[in-house]
Amino acid sequence: MALKTVICGTGGIAAAHAQAVRASERVELAGCCDVDAARAAAFAQQHGIPAHYNDLAAMLKAVQPDLVQICTPPSAHTTQVIASLEAGAHVWCEKPLCGSLADVDRIAQAEARTGKTVTTVFQWRSGAMGKHVKRLIDEGALGRPLIGLCQTLWYRDAAYYEVDWRGRWDNELGGVTLGHGIHLIDLFLWLYGDWREVSAHAVTLDHAIQVDDVSMALVQFENGALGSIVNSVVSPHQETRLRLDFQRATVEVAALYHYENADWRFSTFDKSPFADLVSAWSQPNAVTPSGHNAAFADVIDSLERGERPALSGLESRRALEFITALYKSALTGQIVRRGSVTPDDPFYHALNGTAGQL
Repeated sequence: MALKTVICGTGGIAAAHAQAVRASERVELAGCCDVDAARAAAFAQQHGIPAHYNDLAAMLKAVQPDLVQICTPPSAHTTQVIASLEAGAHVWCEKPLCGSLADVDRIAQAEARTGKTVTTVFQWRSGAMGKHVKRLIDEGALGRPLIGLCQTLWYRDAAYYEVDWRGRWDNELGGVTLGHGIHLIDLFLWLYGDWREVSAHAVTLDHAIQVDDVSMALVQFENGALGSIVNSVVSPHQETRLRLDFQRATVEVAALYHYENADWRFSTFDKSPFADLVSAWSQPNAVTPSGHNAAFADVIDSLERGERPALSGLESRRALEFITALYKSALTGQIVRRGSVTPDDPFYHALNGTAGQL
C-alpha cells in the first residue's frame, strides 16, 4: 500500500515537493493546505490533489497522513512539525527546520514522545556523487582532509525581501546563512566531519533588512582541517561551490541549486602516485542528480525499511548548531566552540541572541 502524504503550505517550493511525489510510485498525495484558501485550491487543481484545506489541523484529522511535508515560512515550522508528529505522521520539513536549538530540542522531544521522525530537506546530500565522495572519504581513499572552501554566492533583489515573511529575525529567523547557505554548509560538515570552533562575521551590505545578506566564517574541524565559508545574496554571478583539498586529491563541485555528476571534478598532481586513481575515483555507481526527487526517495526508502531517515535527529541538528555558533561569533566577536551553546545561553533560544539587528 502506498504511503499517504500531504503538503502544508503551497508557496513556490511546494511545487518541487509535488513533483517529487509524482516521481515516486510509492506515495499518494492525498491533500494540501494553505492559509490562503484560494491558493490551496489552485495548487490542488494544478497537481491533481483530491482535497485541499486552509487549516493543518483539519487536514490532519481528515486525511490521517503517513507523512506531512512542511513548505510554510520558517516561523511556522516548529508548531506545525510538532502538531504533525502528534497526529501520528512522520515529517519532511523544508529548511530551515526551525530558528533555534531550543526548538530543535523541542522537536526531538516530540519525536521521542510520538515515535515518529522529522527529516530536514537538505537535498545536496542526495545526489549520487555527493554520496560517492562521502564513501571515498570514509574509506580513507583521499587521505586526510586539509582545507575546505564552502561558497554559496547567490543574488536576491529588493523585491525578494518585500515578501512579508522575509528579512526580519522574527519571521525568517535568520538571513543568508540560515536561509541560503545552510544547504552547502550541511554538505560541507557531512563530508569534512565534526567541527571544533568557528569565528565569523555576518553583515547587511546591500538590502534594507534586519538579517544578514553576507556572512563569512573560518572553521576548524576536530580532525585538524580548516574551512572557509562564504554566504551571499549580493553576488550577481551566482554559483554554489565546494572545494575540498585532501592529502591525495582535490574534489570540487560547482553548480547552483542542484548538481549532476558532471558538475564534480577530481584532480591531483600529474606526477603524484595517485594520479592514475583519479579516473576511478570520479566514477560512482549511479548518476542520480541532487534535488528534491532524490532526497524524497531517500526518505521513503528509510520509512519503508522502518529506519530513521538519515537527515533526521542529530544529523538534522548538526547544521543548525553550527549556524547558531556562527551567528553568536558574528554578533559577539567571540570564537565559539561546538557544544558551548547550552540552554543558559541566549543564543540557544534565538539565532541573534535576541540582540536585534546586525
